[in-house]
Amino acid sequence: MPSSANPVDTESKDSQPPARSNAFDRFFQISARGSSVTREIRGGLATFFAMAYIIVLNPIILGAGTDKYGHQLDNAQLVTATALIAGLTTVLMGVIGNVPIAVAAGLGINAVVSLQLAPKMSWPDAMGMVVLAGLVLMILVASGLRQRVMDAIPNGMRRSIAIGIGLFIALIGLVDSGFVTRNPDAANTTVPLGLGQGGQLQGWPVLIFVLGLLLMFVLKVRKAKGAILIGIAVMTVVAIVVNSIAVIPDDAWGLAVPTVPDSLVGTPDFGLIGQVSLFGGFQEVGILTGCLFVFTVLLSGFFDAMGTIIGVGEESGLTDDKGQLPGMGRILMMDGIGVAGGGLGSCSANTCFVESTAGVGEGARTGFANLVTGGLFLLALIFTPLATVVPSQAATPALVVVGFMIMASNVRGIDWDDLTVAVPAFLTIISMPFTYSITNGIGVGVVAFIALRAATGRIRTVPWLLHVVGFFFLVYFLLDPIEQVLGVK
Repeated sequence: MPSSANPVDTESKDSQPPARSNAFDRFFQISARGSSVTREIRGGLATFFAMAYIIVLNPIILGAGTDKYGHQLDNAQLVTATALIAGLTTVLMGVIGNVPIAVAAGLGINAVVSLQLAPKMSWPDAMGMVVLAGLVLMILVASGLRQRVMDAIPNGMRRSIAIGIGLFIALIGLVDSGFVTRNPDAANTTVPLGLGQGGQLQGWPVLIFVLGLLLMFVLKVRKAKGAILIGIAVMTVVAIVVNSIAVIPDDAWGLAVPTVPDSLVGTPDFGLIGQVSLFGGFQEVGILTGCLFVFTVLLSGFFDAMGTIIGVGEESGLTDDKGQLPGMGRILMMDGIGVAGGGLGSCSANTCFVESTAGVGEGARTGFANLVTGGLFLLALIFTPLATVVPSQAATPALVVVGFMIMASNVRGIDWDDLTVAVPAFLTIISMPFTYSITNGIGVGVVAFIALRAATGRIRTVPWLLHVVGFFFLVYFLLDPIEQVLGVK
C-alpha cells in the first residue's frame, strides 16, 4: 500500500478502460500502476509545459557569466545544449527508472557554475567540475551509500520534505508569474516580497495568471480530466489574444511573449557539446579549492534530487509503507548520469525537476510520461519558437495547484506531538521556500533533528549515516568561514 493517500488523482481507476496487456504495457507497468496511455501522455505534456521555461532561463543564467579569460557562452548553443541534454536524460530516466520524473538543468546549480566556478577558470574547466561531481554521485549510488542516506531519513522528515517542496514550487509559481515580486533593496524595507508591483496587481499578464489559477482549481474541484493541461492550453490562447489586442511590453510577460511565431523551426547549434576539461580546473585553483567546488556541486545535486524524488514519489502514490520507490537504485543512478551529462553538454548539471509534480497531478505514474516530456524537449531543438510560445503566466498556475495538492496529502502524516520530529519538520518546510533551496531545507531539518534528539537523550535513535549527513551539512553551511580559515578565499 502507498504511504499516503493521493488526492491529486481524482479520476477513478475503474472509470479508465484497462490498458492492453502487451509488452509495451508490461514494460512500463501502465496497467499495474492503475494508469493509462492517455493519462501518461497528458502528464508528460503538463510536465513539459510546466518546465519548458528552462530552455530560455538556463541560457540566461549561464550566459550572464564570464570565465577567467573573459569568455561568455553563446546563447544559441546554450539553448540547443539545454534542450538536448534535458530530452536525452528525461527519456533515459523514463526507460531505465520508469518514474514520471523529468530531468533538466538544475536551477541553483547553474548559478554556482556561472558565478562561482567559471570566474576562477575556463568554461570547459568549470563544466569538468560538474562532470566529476556526477561521477562521484554515480559511485555513491553503485556503492549503495546514496540510497542508504535516503533510507536513514525518518518518515516525518520525508513528509516535511514533500510539504516543503509543495510550498517551494507554489512560491516559484507565484514569483515567476509576477503575482509576487521581490522588493528592491533600495526600498529600505524589511519586507522581502510584495504583491505585484508596489503592492498592487498590475497588467494583463498577472490577470492571465489569476484567471488560470482559478480555472485550474475549478476544473480540479469538478474532477475534470486533464485539468492542469486544459488550464495551460486555454490560458495560452487567451494570452495570445490579449497580447495581440492590448499594448503590452515584452518584458511584462517574463520568459516568453505569447505571440504566434513567424517561423516554427530553427537550426540547432551543437557547438558546446563535449567542450569539457576534466581536471583543468584543479590546475587553475589548486587541489583543495577544486575539491571544495566539486563538493558544492555534489551536495546541491545530491539533496535537491533526493527531495524531489521523495516528493514526487509520495505524490504519485508509488512509494511503499516505508516510503521507498520501486527501482530506487536505477533512479538515483540516472540522476548521477544527468549531472555528468549536463557537464558534458556544457549546460550545467541536470537533475530531477520538481515541476514533474505537474505531470503527476495529471495522472502520470510511469516512465512513459517521460518519453512524452523528453520527446518534446528534443523536438524543441528545431521547434524552439513554438516551445517558447507558452508564457510563464499560463504555466505557473499549475505549480501553485500542485503545491497545494502535495501539502494536503502529506501534512497529516507528521507526528506533531513529538517535538524532536515536529520542530525539524517545521524548519524544513519553511526553509525551502524562504531560502529558495531544497538542499538548504533538508540540511536545516537534518541538523535540527540530530541536535534535538541529542538534547533529549535519544541520540542513539539517530542512524549513524544521518550523523555523517549532518556533519557534511555543517560543512556546507559553514563553508565560507572554513574557506577563510584555510586561506582558499
